[in-house]
Amino acid sequence: MAAMNDARGAGATLHYIFDPLCGWCYAAAPLVDAAREVPGLKVEFHGGGMMTGANRRPITPQWREYVLPHDHRIAEMTGQPFGERYFEGLLRDTGAVMDSEPPTTAVLAAESLRPGGGLDMIHSLQRAHYVEGRRIADVEVLKAIAGELGFDAAAFASAFESQSGEATSRHIAESRQFLQRAGGQGFPTFVVVQPDGSAGRIDIGPWLGHADEWKAQLANWIGAAQPAASSAEESLPVCGPDSCT
Repeated sequence: MAAMNDARGAGATLHYIFDPLCGWCYAAAPLVDAAREVPGLKVEFHGGGMMTGANRRPITPQWREYVLPHDHRIAEMTGQPFGERYFEGLLRDTGAVMDSEPPTTAVLAAESLRPGGGLDMIHSLQRAHYVEGRRIADVEVLKAIAGELGFDAAAFASAFESQSGEATSRHIAESRQFLQRAGGQGFPTFVVVQPDGSAGRIDIGPWLGHADEWKAQLANWIGAAQPAASSAEESLPVCGPDSCT
């Protein structure tokens, strides 16, 4: 991959292109947590807006049947937990809407209030959705999750309003441009950028369920040879830019 001229800096950066409603991003969540513990590595998120605008969708019985095999596969591959309130609650809640924009706004608001707060919010949103079966597209639910993370209610509400609308749309557009430049096929996509701007996309398929080994490998990559870019035929199933498959 060519050097990413807008990504130069004092240290290495792991770019995480994700969507809060992407099941394979949830599969990779332990890898994100492990990467945050690697000395000398900064982790940055980029929300791709998988289910926004015309791609928003309600929960239906057909959707439940569609996602269940993927969820079971994720659980088997990674050990990630899925809750009864998700399987028998949210996935049967035909009043719920799958919309990536509000939770992405919540991530941006959290990051604006506390460095690292965006990644903390992503982790909590994924747990709220897949374990607790909560409607993470509902603003009141997002405010409650922010409170659970220790954010002041008034400060978060103000930050959420500031990051809503145009700011979130701009972030999503920039994230999709980054995904295209990185040659990613969907979500999640991970890119390591070294201090000199050289970059390599990582196929995380072999690391799913092996967070400790992934953490050690990331430490080896920092300042060393780049990992080989993933081939077009990803070994990791990904959520496409406009739907989770």
